[in-house]
Amino acid sequence: MLNLLLITWALFAGLLMTRVTNIFKLPDVTAYLIVGVIIGPSVLGKLGIDGIGFVNFEEVESLSIISDVALGFIAFAIGSEFKLSEIKHIGKQAVVIGVFQATVATIFVDIALLIMHMIMPEVVTVPMAITLGAIAAATAPAATLMVIKQYKAKGPVTDILLPVVALDDAVGLMIFAVSFGVATSMINGDTNVLNLIVEPIIEILVSLLLGSIVALILTFLENYFHSNSNRLILIIGSIILTVAIAKISFSFGRFSGSFSPLLVCMMLGTVFCNICPLSDDLMERASRWSQPILVLFFVLSGAELDLSVFNNPVVILVGIVYVLARSFGKYFGARISATMTHSIDVVKKYLGFTLLPQAGVALGMSAIVAKTLGENGTLIRNITLFGVLIYEFFGPTLTKYALIKAGDIVDKPKEIIDRRKNKLKAL
Repeated sequence: MLNLLLITWALFAGLLMTRVTNIFKLPDVTAYLIVGVIIGPSVLGKLGIDGIGFVNFEEVESLSIISDVALGFIAFAIGSEFKLSEIKHIGKQAVVIGVFQATVATIFVDIALLIMHMIMPEVVTVPMAITLGAIAAATAPAATLMVIKQYKAKGPVTDILLPVVALDDAVGLMIFAVSFGVATSMINGDTNVLNLIVEPIIEILVSLLLGSIVALILTFLENYFHSNSNRLILIIGSIILTVAIAKISFSFGRFSGSFSPLLVCMMLGTVFCNICPLSDDLMERASRWSQPILVLFFVLSGAELDLSVFNNPVVILVGIVYVLARSFGKYFGARISATMTHSIDVVKKYLGFTLLPQAGVALGMSAIVAKTLGENGTLIRNITLFGVLIYEFFGPTLTKYALIKAGDIVDKPKEIIDRRKNKLKAL
């Protein structure tokens, strides 16, 4: 009963907040995040009134299945952008930019925090600098996709943005594997670095394999269902099943690990859209069905943000350096690599602004660090959380700004706007 009230409250509050943010021309995703913070444990939750807000973070966690499913749909939608017929002319650009900008962001954060270590060694340690540099590589696909969908963005920056964001997850995992392995060995001295590096590689490979297998099965079954409603049920069920399977841990000889739900669902979308003739129509229908789940996802993401991180001066200081260094790294990494691949001017100028949002993958990495590195890990997680707070509120707006400047978002013609106003007046 309580969870149903919270879900209802989250949906309606998010919907109403979009009317407020529209006045300031902010993306809807920003409205959902703001509402999440307001009804989360950090604000209304402090009143202790059940059903009005999340009283504690355990209540937010109890609805994590919604976030898991939403991320599955988001990853599936991004994967569907990898159509071989459409990415032949940007494939090389996407790969080079995706790898380069993530690496440069890591290097920028590493350098900035290592300089801080030389100035204030008691505040920033070398393992902390290396680990935060690795976390900086990750970009959140969810906020970016929501902005693109809301404003129906279409153009050269959008075309290359989605493949780059999709690659970010795999690149981020690889960088994190190496950097975290080095950081852990520096702290513990006896860590099996080979395991720390090999296990993420296995995770990527088995995730891609699982996504491909499910896509083949989905395409095969689709031939036996001919009504749109049955096909919609099939595709939605396949995405949810894929998310569930991706939660399973596995062992491979002396190595152990788990799947990456994002990578599995991305691969599902990629393979399915390339081998199923009806994929475009089915994905469009699935996208419309998933909209309420995505609203809940962002409201819950806002509720998960713990504002208490602002109480620690060390977190704020290191967090500001982290945010600035990562932002410069993402922007210049994208700009330099776009120049290297002879991209057009609007891609060079504005792509970097769209790569700033950061959330799920980065928080997942920081959670691993917190469990492994003790006090150092807790501090790293809080700094990452500080960065997520900043990026999630300002990232979507910067993405919208960049896509408008690039010409990928175009205002509706004045006659359409006037027609809608006249209809509302008539009511």
